[in-house]
Amino acid sequence: MRVVAVQDYRALSVAGADAIAEVIGAKPSAAVAVATGNTPLGAYDELAGRHRRGELPTARLRVFQLDDYVGVRPDDPRSLYGWMKRAFVDPLGVPPERVVRLAGDAADPEAACAAYAQAVRGAGGLDLAILGLGLNGHLGFNEPPCDASAPTRVVTLTEESVASSAGYWGSREVVPTRGVTAGMDLLLAARRILLLVSGASKREILRRALLEPPTGALPASHLQRAADVVVLADRAALSEELSGGTLES
Repeated sequence: MRVVAVQDYRALSVAGADAIAEVIGAKPSAAVAVATGNTPLGAYDELAGRHRRGELPTARLRVFQLDDYVGVRPDDPRSLYGWMKRAFVDPLGVPPERVVRLAGDAADPEAACAAYAQAVRGAGGLDLAILGLGLNGHLGFNEPPCDASAPTRVVTLTEESVASSAGYWGSREVVPTRGVTAGMDLLLAARRILLLVSGASKREILRRALLEPPTGALPASHLQRAADVVVLADRAALSEELSGGTLES
């Protein structure tokens, strides 16, 4: 595991784009799980600029949605698929047929989760998982408690996740209480994991995730046992113990 400290959000966005572009450059057909949320948006915008300048070929890229809400149609502006499409897929010119959706609006969400997991395995697994860090330590919608072997599935969202989504939905009362998420088994098996973390509100949960013993009570702590993890964090998100550099795991 490598912890890379950058000065601020702008530097985080550039470094994040560099890390994603490195994977795509080495393998233009890379299978990439794409997180939504506010933290990766700057990196995606930087990548879009590179694509417009002809510096980042994406015609063969394979994009896998990380998570979504149950019962929300993809054309609903509040769906995480729609967010991913606006922030990543469309600006980078990824062909629609190269995008695998995690269909929380399916008549049988559990069957949709199984089909998604099979699609990831059919692609040979993920080359890159782009992840953010929830305030309760979740990755995607892998809410605590969560084992490292947890599959792609339907989940009940924790109170913390519902509350953190309230601004996006307009009020807490209308936030869906169930989600679908790529499983920890698929994410931890990715050939590279890129965790993007920004802001003082994430400092304590990031410290715990990287320095305390792995536990299902803090899903992100399972990253300590993954093969290739790069943590990009701005100074505000880094505790004193983490501000010095690389962790060996």
